[in-house]
Amino acid sequence: MANTPEDNHYAKSHEYVHIEGDIGTIGISDYAQKELGDVVFVELPQVGAQLDATDELGSIESVKAVSELFSPVSGEVIEVNEALADKPELVNTDPYGDGWMVRVKLTTPDEVDALMNAEEYEEYVEKESAK
Repeated sequence: MANTPEDNHYAKSHEYVHIEGDIGTIGISDYAQKELGDVVFVELPQVGAQLDATDELGSIESVKAVSELFSPVSGEVIEVNEALADKPELVNTDPYGDGWMVRVKLTTPDEVDALMNAEEYEEYVEKESAK
């Protein structure tokens, strides 16, 4: 199976959130970046934007398609990964590290409980891949 860090929480739309205190770092999963192919552009929200869980937070363009990105949690955008403007391929090479997308200050921390853990996400991806 794909590289799926145990300390992240995953949405069915293939975004992850990594929680540290009241800050969530959001990106797309390794599975999602492989499905997309080579990422050529990432559109992200402005710092200060308020996101609700499942809100569209931007879009990602690959050589195959343009896809919407959705926030797995609610919060205020406090940081955007500026490196992606010049190097969108970081999403492909390091989705859980340098390829992160936004950091949010969580407004509803218990929303994380509705997301999948790594094991549940891997099972979900296997079922999706089998279709």
